[in-house]
Amino acid sequence: MLAAETKGARAEVAHAPSDDPSCSWKKITEHVEPFLHAVGEQLIRQVSDFDPQIVPYAQYALNGNGKHLRPTLVALSANSVGKISPAHVTAAVIIEMVHLATLIHDDVMDEAQIRRGKPTLAATWGNEIAVLFGDCLFAQALKLAASFPTPEVCRAVAIATNTVCSGEILQTQHRRNFELSRREYFRVIKMKTAELFTLSCDLAAFLCEAKPRQREALRQFGAAFGTAYQVYDDCVDLFGTESEAGKSLGTDLAKGKLTWPLLLAWERADTGDRRRLESLIHNWQSDNLPTVNALLAKYGTLEPSMEVVENYLNRARRALDTLSKSNGRGNLCNLTDFLAQQIETLAVCV
Repeated sequence: MLAAETKGARAEVAHAPSDDPSCSWKKITEHVEPFLHAVGEQLIRQVSDFDPQIVPYAQYALNGNGKHLRPTLVALSANSVGKISPAHVTAAVIIEMVHLATLIHDDVMDEAQIRRGKPTLAATWGNEIAVLFGDCLFAQALKLAASFPTPEVCRAVAIATNTVCSGEILQTQHRRNFELSRREYFRVIKMKTAELFTLSCDLAAFLCEAKPRQREALRQFGAAFGTAYQVYDDCVDLFGTESEAGKSLGTDLAKGKLTWPLLLAWERADTGDRRRLESLIHNWQSDNLPTVNALLAKYGTLEPSMEVVENYLNRARRALDTLSKSNGRGNLCNLTDFLAQQIETLAVCV
């Protein structure tokens, strides 16, 4: 059962997050700032590849102010097994465009109004334009991937994109299904979110001509870290604030997407509260949120959700054990500590 599978997660924590400045986002990324700057510039240059009448949408989508987490993973993974090259910049741009395309489509499906602190593309130009431009971004990413001399990059990007979209379909099929198993929930988020994290680490290693065991270690790191990140993001959607998150919250509830805290609350609830929770989600209104939050609090879902995040972060750390010590490996470890700090901060705010 769901509740039973969270037991003992805290016992696996390798080390607790601290206020060590080495775990700050600025400290983690300072050594790869030139790389991230190059990625940002190349993203902007992609705008010119679109039809002139589509350029406003491209400028709006590609000039976002996100953290560029996936490009950061590309850079740190490359540094852990070799050196960053111009090919890594292109790979990061490809992955970021695929990611942005999925966000645009997500915002349409979720009817989200805010993304990265500004109105979504759908809220600005409408759903039809947003869906079609998301498709254009997918195509542009594959076009750029095809520019590599080896088909390996294009193949990997195509497979990952297919996996992400398949995960989104499965999540849609499972809407309002409170009997969703833990295994299926994590399978879905591994597909729809962790897959691009895995791709970021994998392509970085491939372009460095890393050894198979190094490449596999980084793939495992990306999958575990990406899963931890999605569970954290699920918690933000329920326990966070829009001002801090920079995006519309509560959209998962409105669309009947059952995330880990909700599934855990239902698993722990008595029969009456189960029916109540089901009714709140099936007949969703915005003023249902306080009641849902009260049920989440009643059944103590935040702490075990934090434990799940910590458990996957420890898997990510263990995956790096096969790599030789380097600044890149150390910064990947710091990245796990950064996410651990984020979930701890969320708990304090709640």
